[in-house]
Amino acid sequence: MITITIVRNVEKAIIRFTVSGHAFYDDPGKDIVCAGVSAVTIGAVNAIEKLTGLEPRAVSESGWLQAEAPLSADPRRNDQVQLLLEGMVVALESIEESYGKHVKIKVTFAEKGG
Repeated sequence: MITITIVRNVEKAIIRFTVSGHAFYDDPGKDIVCAGVSAVTIGAVNAIEKLTGLEPRAVSESGWLQAEAPLSADPRRNDQVQLLLEGMVVALESIEESYGKHVKIKVTFAEKGG
């Protein structure tokens, strides 16, 4: 199962997300669930960098991705980052709705300073 953890701060802004595991919906290379989750999450990281000019800290390995939302002194750019991340969450929720046996989204809140 793919587990997606969305970490929000006290203002409910997304500060980071982690994707771990494999869907096992189909054979590797044919697994549309893994491909969908990968496309949405990696696409969000790439979109943040390309559209805002801010670079998320991201680490990726087979079956694992963690990315932190970049912060800017410009509140407008931070709002753009959040819009892209919230769009990612909506797309992931759509995948979870259709393939809930293979994808689970958890939302947590960071401790102070987290």
